[in-house]
Amino acid sequence: MKQFDKSKLKTKPLSERSSKSDLSVLIEPNSTPLELSSEQASQLERIAASIKRAKGQDAPIVFAFGAHLIKNGLSKILIELMNEGYVQHILGNGATSIHDFELAFQGATEEDVEHYVKEGQFGLWEETGHYLNTAISENIELGYGTAVGKLIWEGRAGKEVVSHPHKEISVFGQAFRLDIPVSVCLGIGHDIINTHPYCDGAAIGKASYIDFLKFVETVSNLENGVYISVGSAITSPMVFEKALSMARNVASQESRKLENFNIVVNDIQPEDWDWSKGEPPKNHPIYYLRFFKTF
Repeated sequence: MKQFDKSKLKTKPLSERSSKSDLSVLIEPNSTPLELSSEQASQLERIAASIKRAKGQDAPIVFAFGAHLIKNGLSKILIELMNEGYVQHILGNGATSIHDFELAFQGATEEDVEHYVKEGQFGLWEETGHYLNTAISENIELGYGTAVGKLIWEGRAGKEVVSHPHKEISVFGQAFRLDIPVSVCLGIGHDIINTHPYCDGAAIGKASYIDFLKFVETVSNLENGVYISVGSAITSPMVFEKALSMARNVASQESRKLENFNIVVNDIQPEDWDWSKGEPPKNHPIYYLRFFKTF
């Protein structure tokens, strides 16, 4: 069957795009927190205690999240945790790297999808697709996440110098500086850089698979650790369950246990199923909510 000829695509400069989020969304780590109910406060105290306990035992603390953690302004808080040694691995989807790059590169991100799809321009922005695809293709063996972090922190994509005036608030850039692995486990066709003429499917696929294997290695050592999944309804649970199965396969051969760790799931989706009854039936909506079913 004939394939679409992506060389016909016309990209526009990122500076011509209207963005819905900018640096004003960033929340300072020392800002006054929201008021919490006694139940919420108790939950947070238990979570914090488990994180501190894991750190004290040199067990991994993993943060998994989707793009909204970045778009909603939590980068500085996560970076503070990274600097304090409370993050040993980050798992995200492709969109996390895109929004993180754009905030570091131009201080603004998040386009109006409805508007730009109508124009046939959604995602077709020169710098985002050009620099991210180039950086990944040039640094495949580093893995996707590290390649993006290197691009942001060192400011080079291949032979091109790419300034990132706001790299201090980049999760990927700071992770590269601190040597914290960032695993980007993507789906082909999910992300705007897949639409760019520079996209090399083989390169991003291999780089992402390297990231997946890095993630499995961390999960292999998750005993006494903490896995924190923030607003990632698909990537986090789907990747975690495969990684855990692989890790337990090897652990069982080595007579090691991999069962004592905490999973923290943060999401706004309500849930009313009594899990003591087992898995919900297929005619119940929660059966199809991956992060409920898996975790």
